[in-house]
Amino acid sequence: MIQRLKTRRQFLRVAAENRKWAAPGIVLQAAPQPSDDRTGDNGPRYGLTVSKRVGNAVTRNRARRRLRAVAEEILPTIASTEYDYVLIGRKGTPSRDFSALRKDLKTGLEKLGALRELNNDNDAPDRAH
Repeated sequence: MIQRLKTRRQFLRVAAENRKWAAPGIVLQAAPQPSDDRTGDNGPRYGLTVSKRVGNAVTRNRARRRLRAVAEEILPTIASTEYDYVLIGRKGTPSRDFSALRKDLKTGLEKLGALRELNNDNDAPDRAH
């Protein structure tokens, strides 16, 4: 399980960096981790936010669960470890196909230049056959 962003200060720092990419199911923000705020494992960290615009409490919680699942699956394998990420839920997040959410996150990482550099075949993420 990767580390989470928890404080308002961390979320505001990522938003202030102004590096974001929007898809129908997700808005992804990324910012380099500051050296004084790094965790012990030096992996990627992420935070989630879903506003009331998305729907009622049940719908927002469903959107958060889906974003958490896609982040826990994708970020440890292909995201650069030197970045913090904020995933923002949109109206389409709760009903969007899960494979489409995965694709949205992967495309967002690519567009923001936050993909992990793979040095050799041992670093390659596992692919389902």
